[in-house]
Amino acid sequence: MVYTGFESNGMQNVEETEWVQYGEPSDWEHGLAVYDGVDMFSGDEQDLKLSKNRMMSLIDYELAMKHPIQHTWTLWHWENDRTKCWTEMLSDVTSFNTVEDFFSVYYFIKPPSDLKIFNDYMVFKAGVRPMWEDDVNKEGGRWIMLFDKASGKFIDKMWHDLILCMIGECFQYSNEICGVVVNVRHKANKLSLWTKNSRNVQAILSIGRQMKELLHLGELEIHYQVHKDAMVQHGPNVHALYRM
Repeated sequence: MVYTGFESNGMQNVEETEWVQYGEPSDWEHGLAVYDGVDMFSGDEQDLKLSKNRMMSLIDYELAMKHPIQHTWTLWHWENDRTKCWTEMLSDVTSFNTVEDFFSVYYFIKPPSDLKIFNDYMVFKAGVRPMWEDDVNKEGGRWIMLFDKASGKFIDKMWHDLILCMIGECFQYSNEICGVVVNVRHKANKLSLWTKNSRNVQAILSIGRQMKELLHLGELEIHYQVHKDAMVQHGPNVHALYRM
């Protein structure tokens, strides 16, 4: 005997259930007779081949639905901890190489305005560590914007827009760009765009002009510092090579 079905609001009561008698074994034999002589399973090899083809079609479909970007980028997080050295405070969070994966990361993490004091986010090209001493960064510098603590939502927008401009290759000299950093501090927050060659004047000035234009900065001043200067000087004492 078999149980025959469900009502839309749940399982039927036993008393209301219609029970159906299975047929005799000969009925089953007759029903299966149409398959007599048919090789229903062609072996493990064919099964594996079908599984592989199915898997590849799913992978191709997923990739076709995403929009790749030119480089793979890595999100880093730094949080101050006096019991650790600077590099131990730095965490490699995740990497992405499509538009969709970027937004998955972006909307998963807290915006800069919600970070605690002495926390940083960095987004850098894969293989480049977000520190002055890295081989790609050590001859470079950074364009810097400063924001007072009252401009929390504004720095969130600038962080969002600058990353999109960077990963979207919106700059004429995108090959000179290493990454972007946001620093959350007591008195002010800092947003900076890092470049790899501080001696490439044409590229630096072009990036600075485009940065002001793309982000609609208006009268907000940005200034360029060389990493080597920042390593030996501190705070407002760091020499600005260019200002806009």
